Parts: sequence; structure tokens; C-alpha cells
Amino acid sequence: LLRQIREYRPYNEQEERDKEIILSMLTEAERMGEDIFSRENRMAHMTASAWVVNRDRTKVLLAYHNIYNSWAWLGGHTDGERNLLSVAVREVCEESGLTPAHVRPAWLISQKGDLSQGSAGDIFSLEVLAVDGLLKELLTTILHIMEENTETIMPGFTHLQKAQPITLAHHMGAYFEMFRRDRGRLADIYKRMNYCPLGSGALAGTTYPLDRAYTAELLGFDGPTLNSMDSVSDRDYVIELLSALSTIMMHLSRFSEEIIIWNTNEYQFVDIDDAYSTGSSIMPQKKNPDIAELVRGKTGRVYAALMSMLTTMKGIPLAYNKDMQEDKELTFDAIDTVKGCLALFNGMLSTMRFKKDRMENSAKNGFTNATDAADYLVGKGVPFRDAHGIVGRLVLYCIDKGISLDDMKLEEYKAISPVFEDDIYDAISMKNCVERRNTIGAPGADAMQAVIEQNKKYLQEN
Repeated sequence: LLRQIREYRPYNEQEERDKEIILSMLTEAERMGEDIFSRENRMAHMTASAWVVNRDRTKVLLAYHNIYNSWAWLGGHTDGERNLLSVAVREVCEESGLTPAHVRPAWLISQKGDLSQGSAGDIFSLEVLAVDGLLKELLTTILHIMEENTETIMPGFTHLQKAQPITLAHHMGAYFEMFRRDRGRLADIYKRMNYCPLGSGALAGTTYPLDRAYTAELLGFDGPTLNSMDSVSDRDYVIELLSALSTIMMHLSRFSEEIIIWNTNEYQFVDIDDAYSTGSSIMPQKKNPDIAELVRGKTGRVYAALMSMLTTMKGIPLAYNKDMQEDKELTFDAIDTVKGCLALFNGMLSTMRFKKDRMENSAKNGFTNATDAADYLVGKGVPFRDAHGIVGRLVLYCIDKGISLDDMKLEEYKAISPVFEDDIYDAISMKNCVERRNTIGAPGADAMQAVIEQNKKYLQEN
């Protein structure tokens, strides 16, 4: 562009002035070097490109003005810049015979179709990246906990009842997978929303000499949208984003619920840092998991934004309708809510202390090794249906005596089934129960280490 404009010979003084202005803009853009996607650089390229295509000053300034207002809608200009532009607009009106209503900022911004759609899509794309960054920070915290707790035994639950022994690393790994999927959804949404609607006009395109593919490229999009009616009336990207945000909040809420349970006197698995909990106004012994409860409560707020947007869009014909302006407030609120919840939750999790002995004792006293006792009998040739019944009798015996399977004497085992030998204690030790489960995805140390290495690689590459 610099070469083309420098070589161009103006026909009159006005073209000479325009040439100097545009050369100045491009020279400044060139000086900024790698900052190609700065606001000034984008505008310089697009304005100069329009001037090369069509040296009609009015059309050039109108194109510049259209770009300007896409950013002005975001509040990206100072009052001084607006005043300078207003002077330029008046000059255009005087020279072209156009009325100010055709070009003044308020009119362009009020059209909402092309300008607000382009700006909102750009904002939401950036917000997707911001949420993704917070998710990555949370995944990093979870991975650190996994690395530190491959041998921290705790009960795994089904139906909120103790089921089988696992490790804290294994439990945290489940949430790592959830939040990794959330990042995948955001990446998928970003690909679909990263197309530029600028130039779609109200619904039928524009008569300005725009190169939409070039504009899209300069703004960092993958390309221009291909139907102007869809461009100004599409809110799929908002609905998809709200759906993904709702899923993130659902995962955070599930995690929060577990932390709330683990924090109770009945469990006492965790100690939440004072910065993320409060005491009671009248009960001095209380330490309430405030952040976990607030995150759980905020989930409904994000769900509501999704349902509201789906309801708004369900009966709207093509193309743009004023109902669609409802997308902004709801979506911005949902984005802010999710970002705040992710940041606070990560802070709570990273400072949380896990009570390892308490977790292991809970696993022992909950008969979580009962399945391994049944597997032991199967290994001795007892059919599983019979082994299941034998271990059920063992559990009832332990409940009656107030002991665990580990506390039973060999004679007590043999009284219920003569198949039991001394090796039963190795078979039902918590450590061995976990270590024998070493298929990929299981809680065994070797399997967990393999998963941790894969997770490290994932975070390094993504």
C-alpha cells in the first residue's frame, strides 16, 4: 500500500492532502511493527485500501467513518478524536451534498445491525479467549493437586455412599476432564464465530467499495460471512457461548457441592482458607464455605441467560429485529459471572488443605474394600454370585461389631468362609486395592502418572 500510494500522482490539491494524510497513517502503522492488530493499524490499512480502490474522498471518509463507528460503539475513542471526525463529516457533507443524517455517528450506531453485530461478535470472541485462559489456570491448579496426591487414598462415592477406594489425584482427574472438555467447546465455538459480518449493511449489503475478505483478514477473522441477512440476525454464537458457559458453571457447581460436603463436620476432608470462608454471625464454631456456595448459587443466573436468549430468538423472522438487543446485557452478565466464579474458585482450590489421614480412615471405615474381598474369593475359585453373598455377610458382621474388614481376625473370616487365608489382608489393604487398578483411567499409581504426563503435555500445547 505504501508503494502504491507513494507512486500515485494526485490530480489536485485535495488529492495531495488526502495522500499525505493516508501516507502519515500508514507510516505510523509501519512504525508500530508487529502490532498489526492495533486499532490504529487496522484502520490505517482499511482506509488506505479504500483510497487505492476508489479515490473519491467522500466514499473514502464514509468507509473510514463506518470502521470508526464499529470501534466507537465499544467506547474506543476519546472526545478529541470524535470532535476531529465530526469536522471531517461536516466537510464531507459540504462537498458531497449529503445531509449529516447520512453520516453522523448517532445514526450509524443506531442502525445496530452491521455495526453492533460486528463489534459484539468481536467482543465475544475475545471473551471466549479470556474464559479459556481462566479455565487453563484452573486446570493447572487441578494438575498440581493431582501430582501431589497420587497416593492420597480416599473413598470414591456412588449415590453419595462410599463405594471403592480411590486417590485424591483420581478424583481431581475427573474434574480435569470436565474442564478440558469445556475448553474444547470454547475452541469449537470460537472457530464458528470467527467470521466477519462487517459490510453486511442493514440486511442487503452495501454499495460502498469494500473488500470484505481483506477487512476480515485485517481484523483477525477467518473470513467474511457469506449471507448478509444471516449476518445481521444471527445469534447462534451467543446461544452457543451461553450454553458452554452454562456447562462450565454446572461443572463448577458440582465441584463446589463436593467441597461443601467435604467441609462438613461429618466428613472433615478439607480445610478451606479463611480468605474463602466466613464464620457465623452468632455461632463462633462455624466456618462456612462461602465461595463454594456462591458459585453454586450463581449457576442458575447463567442458566437463566441461556434460557432467556433461546426464548427471545424462537419466534423472530429474518432479518434483524429489535428483540435481539436483549443479547447484550444477558451475555455480558453471564460472561462476567463465569469469569468471576472461575477466578475465585481457583483461588479457593489452590489454597485448600486436604486432610489425608481423615480421607484414608473414611475409606477404611466405609467398607470400600468389600469388592476387593469378593475379587479375592473369585481368585480362590468361588463363583462371584457366592462371593458376593459371603462378603455381604462379612459386612453385616462388621457393622454389628463396629469394626472394619481390616480389623477382623482370620478366625472370624474362616467362620464365615473357610476359603479365607492370611493373604486376605494384603488383598483388602487400601494401598493394594488402589494399586491393582492400573488400566488407563484407573486410580493406580502407574495409570495416574501416565494420565498426569498426558495432562502436562496438553497444557503445554494448548
